[in-house]
Amino acid sequence: MPMFDLIYPLDMPPVLPPRRAGDPPDDPCGPGKEVFPVVEPSGLVVGRASRQYCHGGMKPLHPVVHLHIIDRHGRLYLQKRSVHKDIQPGRWDTAVGGHVDYGELLVEALFREASEELGFREFNPVYLCSYVFESPIEKELVNVFAAVGNFTLSPDMDEVEDGRYWEMEEIMENLGKSVFTPNFEQELARVRGPLLALL
Repeated sequence: MPMFDLIYPLDMPPVLPPRRAGDPPDDPCGPGKEVFPVVEPSGLVVGRASRQYCHGGMKPLHPVVHLHIIDRHGRLYLQKRSVHKDIQPGRWDTAVGGHVDYGELLVEALFREASEELGFREFNPVYLCSYVFESPIEKELVNVFAAVGNFTLSPDMDEVEDGRYWEMEEIMENLGKSVFTPNFEQELARVRGPLLALL
């Protein structure tokens, strides 16, 4: 499957929601703020929005990256989300996952997130797929990658509370028991075959 990526316009796209007279002077997409690209399913960037707006119920489509790390024995590395996370705290999830910042390409965001969460910098990502995932608070364009090898990983113990390799049978036995995030469970059903085919 060919690599998918975001398409940024030549001119700066609008801030969402549009600013109105009487709005506070603080620009939610100003310098130093966390700003995400708002996209169409094709990857075309059509706007910019703050994290708060993207997770605030309006659910503009914004891109994220996921990295599945699988070793040569078919074990999948999972991270345990920090209890301080605003979404799915304390549950086991994909090895690396995070939002794409405005201006980043997918691979740039992938390497940044892998470095921040696991100190993981030396890998060759394989693109698997992209799909739209919607939860009660947000709507994401999920871009899924994999890395295959016997890696030593170091969870940051801030965003990631723990991490370890799981046997595939152990994962399958714990599906539907609130051990994993719903997004991980749905995504695993989509990518399990392609992941194992990489071995």
